[in-house]
Amino acid sequence: MADRTRQWSVSALAREFGLTAQALRFYEERGLLAPRRVEGARVYGYRDHARLRLIQKFRRLGFSLDQIAEYLAQYRGGQPHAAQFRLGLRRIEDRLAELRQMRRELDETITELEAMRADAEARLRLCATEPA
Repeated sequence: MADRTRQWSVSALAREFGLTAQALRFYEERGLLAPRRVEGARVYGYRDHARLRLIQKFRRLGFSLDQIAEYLAQYRGGQPHAAQFRLGLRRIEDRLAELRQMRRELDETITELEAMRADAEARLRLCATEPA
């Protein structure tokens, strides 16, 4: 079980997640993280650590920071509830639709490029058989 009392400094949290201190500050400015101040230094707790893990996962999956903020805003005392899951499901479905459309477009582009390549190779073979 995770130690909910553990704390991280800016540098420790940034290092663990492969981020810069500026990235953490940016997330704070966007309201995604809320570190405490201890003797003037920013200190991140379990909640921020868990939120940062979610932020990175959602970013990797292509969600915008606004979408992530909207999802995280649904938390009430750290306890998930139905509205949060409904919103998450809606966002997942939207992202899947976007990715499926991108896949169709990529497949079409690949097909066109393969046809162009085949045509260029055929023309090159004809050039090679012509007398110089």
